[in-house]
Amino acid sequence: MNVLITGSTGLVGSKLVSFLESQEHHVLRLVRTRSKTDTTQIYWDPANGDIDASGLESLDGVVHLAGENIAGGRWTTERKARIRSSRETGTRLLAETLAGLNRQPRVLVSASAIGYYGDRADESLTETSTPGTGFLSDTCVAWENAAQPAIDAGIRTVFPRIGIVLSADGGALAKMLFPFKLGLGGVLGNGTQYMSWISLDDLVGVIFHALETDDLQGPVNAVSPEPATNRTFTKTLGHVLSRPTLFPVPAFAARLAFGEMADALLLSSTRVRPTRLQQTDYNFQHPNLENALRHALQ
Repeated sequence: MNVLITGSTGLVGSKLVSFLESQEHHVLRLVRTRSKTDTTQIYWDPANGDIDASGLESLDGVVHLAGENIAGGRWTTERKARIRSSRETGTRLLAETLAGLNRQPRVLVSASAIGYYGDRADESLTETSTPGTGFLSDTCVAWENAAQPAIDAGIRTVFPRIGIVLSADGGALAKMLFPFKLGLGGVLGNGTQYMSWISLDDLVGVIFHALETDDLQGPVNAVSPEPATNRTFTKTLGHVLSRPTLFPVPAFAARLAFGEMADALLLSSTRVRPTRLQQTDYNFQHPNLENALRHALQ
């Protein structure tokens, strides 16, 4: 396949590029810098509506991962605007451009997130569940809606709603490791909130599954079939690292440190099921939390 990837230098994108190339697929990257020598790079500037459409005519599939890091800093009004705009604006530009090509790709895999569902306690959530409320839910709804031009053009479009990605190289787990290795890890809030997670290898596998599976379209929950409460996650990570987990972080302390982001990312409960993946026979490499953590941490 000829596959175009945005966000190719990020945690997920770089792993996906390596995987696709190892399977002898041809990978192109949509990037924000112009190159006269690297023929695998295609220029775009989503903020200014600029994209080199001529380089997109020979694609079989597109994977859109680009977007501002939601955990990269405290959520100010300006930062929230950048988070939403980086997703909505880029997705709409890409979808409109693909829709207007003479030779359209067969499939667009456009990332979304389980933040779509919001804080839902212990409710079991599938792809047919309604969106939640709040900043993350609103952002995810707008993010997915921005791909509508591709859908209208007949391009099979898949929205992997990505959970917490387990990798020692980045993301939430990497941020947890330092205090946990010092024996300072502990439960967040009351510890009953559900964390829906997925190993990095499985997320790459899910994206490839979406590229290849013609019956798959619309939202797809990219999570393990075994969501865990924060208490279970904390105890399991401590066990894998052979460290105690005796230092809880009260909800008020999390809010003091992280503001609005604490309620949305750390204290909210999202119990998500990968129904569409199971219906299309995706075989999880790491369905079990302890095994997934041991693999991520080698």
